[in-house]
Amino acid sequence: MKTQSFGNQRGILTLMRIVRVGSLLVFLQTASGCAVYMAANQPPQKNLAVLSPGTSRSLVIAELGYPISTKKNGDQRVDVFSFTQGYSKGAKVGRAFVHGVADVFTLGIWEVIGTPAEAVFNGDKIVIETTYDVDDKVQKVTALDRSGAARPTELSSGARPRSEPLSE
Repeated sequence: MKTQSFGNQRGILTLMRIVRVGSLLVFLQTASGCAVYMAANQPPQKNLAVLSPGTSRSLVIAELGYPISTKKNGDQRVDVFSFTQGYSKGAKVGRAFVHGVADVFTLGIWEVIGTPAEAVFNGDKIVIETTYDVDDKVQKVTALDRSGAARPTELSSGARPRSEPLSE
């Protein structure tokens, strides 16, 4: 009878190990993919070429979204836009792929590094002031800092903000 009891204990211990290992694997499976998901769902890259002189206001709004404020300054309109400059589709897919491969090779441990990294690298916050002429065409673009002060900066994708009116 003692041998049979020892065998039952051994079976129970083995079953408990299987349950523990299974639970760990389920946890790792559910935890993994967070960095992959975050990378794939980063904000899209805005086409800042719409800030070029002569572009219509409607095209600027279509690309950047509605302005956070609009005011009239004589016969000119001034819009302030605030948005997150994200990443191209290729960059997002590449990052998600790298995270996925790293998850597989590390059995999900990569998430400890990948998820915080994706939380930090989630695009650049950009605030710009756009001045339009009487025909609602872009005339001047000024990059602003969070306090609303003009700051000289190069906007990514080639469009350069200007703090002085453009010559015609």
